[in-house]
Amino acid sequence: MADGRVTIMGSFVADLAFRTPRLPGWGETVMGSSFRLGPGGKGSNQAVAAARLNGEVVFISKLGRDTFGELARRTYAEEGIEARFVFETTEQETGAATIIVDEAKGENAIVVVPGACFHLTSEEVDRAGQLIKGAAVFLTQLELPIAVVEHGLKLARKLGVTTILNPAPAQALPDSIYPLCDYLTPNETEAAGLTRRTVANAADAERAADALLARGARNVVVTLGAQGALVKSSHTTERVPAFDAGPVVETTGAGDAFNGTFAVGLSEGMDIVAATRFGCAAAAISVTRLGTAPSMPQRREVEALLKLGTG
Repeated sequence: MADGRVTIMGSFVADLAFRTPRLPGWGETVMGSSFRLGPGGKGSNQAVAAARLNGEVVFISKLGRDTFGELARRTYAEEGIEARFVFETTEQETGAATIIVDEAKGENAIVVVPGACFHLTSEEVDRAGQLIKGAAVFLTQLELPIAVVEHGLKLARKLGVTTILNPAPAQALPDSIYPLCDYLTPNETEAAGLTRRTVANAADAERAADALLARGARNVVVTLGAQGALVKSSHTTERVPAFDAGPVVETTGAGDAFNGTFAVGLSEGMDIVAATRFGCAAAAISVTRLGTAPSMPQRREVEALLKLGTG
């Protein structure tokens, strides 16, 4: 029988974050105001988010044998994340991401080179089968090869585990992947890309969610940033308002905060609306802080914001 464990399969990349008054044009140099190096990658960030919510977390990925890989290992040890199926290779370097943050708006542009994690194989995922089988929830994203993502979802479904696909970064998906998703969690950009329609508000999000349900996903949550989230299934349509945790400092990692926390909520038996509120509260806190993994809140902070209500 499954326990409350969350198994997450995804990427680790080292985040190199630069804050600047504006983005440079091609051939232009702009003086920035600060630089940070820290742990990142969508899967890894979501694992940290889940662990800080007191979740029992297993992470599946691949690292290079290098300085960035050592950063990842330290992060998992410090956060209490089970990393026995974080594989290692000497043939590829650990991935990295350049994050350029507009210091006035808090918005960001990101370039990711996934490196070693993009060489995770289906056979390696199978080796983690027993830990997947014992989980309540299996969560993955799209910073891995699509074939490996689909294999992981298919294995989890076969083992009777609830599946979540966070379709980020945005890219086209094969039709075969949607029926493997108990929950699909795109943001506005990703929902627009998947459905080839504009998603600018909750009404647009509902139409996009209907299209994704028609492809076979069982439940869809479209995250809408400051507009909250739109929950849609065959029997539920509900808008979940955003929370106000303070001034926005940086939006990088907000989606990861949402997804890791959403997965913990489901693993604890929350319904889709309650888990979405849980995730929205975590995301609201994360954007008030610098960084990705370092910005993930503790459970007491999320519960305190939930008690205060939406902004």
